[in-house]
Amino acid sequence: MGIATNIGRPDEGPGLGRGRGIRVLVVDDSLIVRSAFSRLVEQTQGLVLAGAVSTAEDALQLLASEHVNVILLDLEMPGMGGLGALPKMIQRASEAKILVVSSHAKDGAEATVEALSLGAADTLQKPSSGGFDQAYREVLVGKILALGRKPLRRAATAATTPETPVPALRPASRQRARVLAIGASTGGIHALGQLFGVLPRDLGIPILVTQHLPHSFNEAFRNQLQDVSGLPAVAAEDGQPLLPGRIAVAPGDAHMVVVESGSGHAIKLDRRPVPSGCMPSLDPMFASLALTHGPAALGVVLTGMGRDGTDGAFELVEAGGTLLVQNEASSAVWGMPGSIARAGLAAAILHPFDLAARIAAAAGVQTA
Repeated sequence: MGIATNIGRPDEGPGLGRGRGIRVLVVDDSLIVRSAFSRLVEQTQGLVLAGAVSTAEDALQLLASEHVNVILLDLEMPGMGGLGALPKMIQRASEAKILVVSSHAKDGAEATVEALSLGAADTLQKPSSGGFDQAYREVLVGKILALGRKPLRRAATAATTPETPVPALRPASRQRARVLAIGASTGGIHALGQLFGVLPRDLGIPILVTQHLPHSFNEAFRNQLQDVSGLPAVAAEDGQPLLPGRIAVAPGDAHMVVVESGSGHAIKLDRRPVPSGCMPSLDPMFASLALTHGPAALGVVLTGMGRDGTDGAFELVEAGGTLLVQNEASSAVWGMPGSIARAGLAAAILHPFDLAARIAAAAGVQTA
């Protein structure tokens, strides 16, 4: 069946299970891609090639017996295909994180967003002919290392892992929340689906969402968000009023900030560079709400790589606002929420399911 494995010695590498490092499974029907990715994994210190297979069916068979930390998954393959197999892979290898590496990552936004909503942690465009250069290899290895450093634990309420000290929590604002701003990056689409899937639809406040995602994916992302939330999700535009019960989504090429507008508030798009280098960034969104809403602002930071949102979170909490973050146990990468938690800026560190209940309570909405 064309399954290649590299088992390694047991219990080598802290926290990674079997093998000498981060164990990677390559799933792609292209022999050229499989060979290139396999060589890269084998040549990179800290990575171990757990297998290289040409079909999703072969991958599921291998996952029944092999421990894997990161799966590089193509979406378009003969048979079941990557998209159809993705939920089964997550079920069979619950600790593995899936990086979608596909041509769909560029021109198939709907398929990619669906994969991310199903639980894929991140996405990367498959290299074009001659595009497997040093820059691409560095990006790919960087994503594998970030995803593979810790296994994904699916506990619903554990705020931290045993090896991580419990960060100090900051008191939440006593004022009722008048606006909700959510930011996310790697693994965020799945986390947003979890949160909005249980969040009451009658919060009665405007909702802002900044997700690190290419501009070409924005429409498919909004459609997915609208389906799972039951609320209208619109692309943020200059001068757009903040309306209760509506989700405004930052475009992929601009920050979304809030400004005073007559007797209310409106959205303004800002394209100035920020220290995090992200576009869109959470920092300008949170900083603007510190000025317009102060203690009535509620911010939420979900899974993501880096520390985007921390600078804006400082301003928001200094103005009396509240920050809630996703816990490490359920995060694909505990970079952004972890940075805020370690800075002592978070009022709660919870699974997205539990964050939804805290959000509802802050907005004055009772849940069953």
